[in-house]
Amino acid sequence: MKLEHVNITVPDPRASAAILCDLFSWQVRWQGAAKDHGFTVHVGDDDSYLALYAPDKDLQPTGETYGRIGGLNHVGVTVDDLAGTEAKVKAAGYTPHNHADYEPGRRFYFDGPDGIEFEVVAYD
Repeated sequence: MKLEHVNITVPDPRASAAILCDLFSWQVRWQGAAKDHGFTVHVGDDDSYLALYAPDKDLQPTGETYGRIGGLNHVGVTVDDLAGTEAKVKAAGYTPHNHADYEPGRRFYFDGPDGIEFEVVAYD
């Protein structure tokens, strides 16, 4: 069993997808009409993806998620080249934080598109 996808509400799925494709070398797997007259872009690789969804209505910010039931705290992504990915993150204007090196891998975090926190991990 494996996790196939996570669906996240964002203001502009196309813009968020473009950034994530650049940072993680992902591709757009599918895009089109979605629930409530919205629009969704599926971005990832052959095995898993993020569904980036925007409904046809005004969105409200979630606020702090670590104290909310069902809050999305961060999205974990594995990479082969941690330093190279960190350079891409910085070049895109995001600030890496919380660097750590503990079993089973090295990692850093950054607040990416739409304020979503990403944990980037490299396993040795």
